[in-house]
Amino acid sequence: VKQLLEEACSNLAVPLPKILKGVKGLTNEMKMPEIIEKGILRAKYDLSVYKDGTIRFDATNAPLTHFKPAEIGVPVEKLVQLGYRHDIYGKPLTSPDQICELKIQDIVIPVKCAEYFVRVANFLDELLVKVYGLPPYYNVKNIDDLVGHLVVGLAPHTLVGVLGRIIGFTNLNVCYAHPVWHSAKRRDCDGDEDALMLALDTLLNFSRKYLPAQIGGIMDAPLFIIPVVHPKEVQRQAHDFDVAKEYPPEFYEKTWQKAEAKQVSPLIDLIDYRLGTEAQFEGFYYTVPVSNVNVGVEESAYKRFKTMMDKLSGQLSLAEKIAAVNARKVALKVLVKHFIRDIAGNLRAFSTQAFRCKACNKRFRRLPLQGRCSECGGELTLTVYRGGIEKYLEAAEHIIRKYGLPKYYAQRIALVRDEINALFENKKPRQISLTDFAG
Repeated sequence: VKQLLEEACSNLAVPLPKILKGVKGLTNEMKMPEIIEKGILRAKYDLSVYKDGTIRFDATNAPLTHFKPAEIGVPVEKLVQLGYRHDIYGKPLTSPDQICELKIQDIVIPVKCAEYFVRVANFLDELLVKVYGLPPYYNVKNIDDLVGHLVVGLAPHTLVGVLGRIIGFTNLNVCYAHPVWHSAKRRDCDGDEDALMLALDTLLNFSRKYLPAQIGGIMDAPLFIIPVVHPKEVQRQAHDFDVAKEYPPEFYEKTWQKAEAKQVSPLIDLIDYRLGTEAQFEGFYYTVPVSNVNVGVEESAYKRFKTMMDKLSGQLSLAEKIAAVNARKVALKVLVKHFIRDIAGNLRAFSTQAFRCKACNKRFRRLPLQGRCSECGGELTLTVYRGGIEKYLEAAEHIIRKYGLPKYYAQRIALVRDEINALFENKKPRQISLTDFAG
């Protein structure tokens, strides 16, 4: 390995990185690795790689339909070059304070993401020049040079990436994009994070042959890319998106009558009514203006809190402060819908788990009789651990006590704890003598 590293560094004309992280084994079917030069160059730019060979940045989804050039930190002249020639009122774009309508596949990325992508772009350029013998593509020196470049957005547990174009930046840790673009990734903008990748990185470095040869191995990988987003083909939720300038008086009259949504929706301009026409792409409006889209929470509290107890305490503390929310019901829903299901599922998974060889990574559905790997004789290890079962146990017991939840749940959690203790009991056997039976 040392010889390979030295030869690769020599070919790249770079010194050996101080820290170069690798993997113990490969999980893809053909045991196919990347060329070692890619790992060296990533280490040079302090980049991490995903299982499919791509480099990603995760950001919380946030919807955006309109913006001012001043809000996204891009000069008016640059936006005009990108196709933003007029504001929403049809006037020529000349001022950074004019309001523009966001094009469906344009996105505004976090500054942190942009700074990371600058390093990714430099890595890709050096890779093109020193490994593939091609000219550099990005030639990026700062985040402003990223404006106009393409990215691929990908949601977890999906296989299809969506093409987007960077047009600006935000100090918030969110990816501002059109609701239709988010919906094309199968997202509803309810606090989830999705991955962003530079388009060239996806095309150049992704390979299906790198993906693990196991159930779920191909998930979270851009096996397909949607180059053009059609509003008619996205999720139904995006079709119900309101794009009206104002609500008619009839709408408010229906609210007094407590009418159903189906009766009220025809009164309001929705994307659904525009499908199949040119109006499905543009001409959207809003009812409430804002002073600046960047004023608000910079980062999700869920991401800022490190432990599950911190996250749970934050959610329930907020529920206790809101008069319209019953904190006890919130606690019960968290317990029933999340904690108990997770604990029981992990306990079941432990009892039916497979085993893995530490040396060759081969998996066994049942433990071999010899107690070692039948392929290489290596040591076997578990694939489900005690920590995964117990991670929510303490939190579940805490909310049961604090909110006085029904005894049924307290007893159920107690039974689960007893089962865990019995399952993991590790007491050394004690030698019994005849005198222990006396008396």
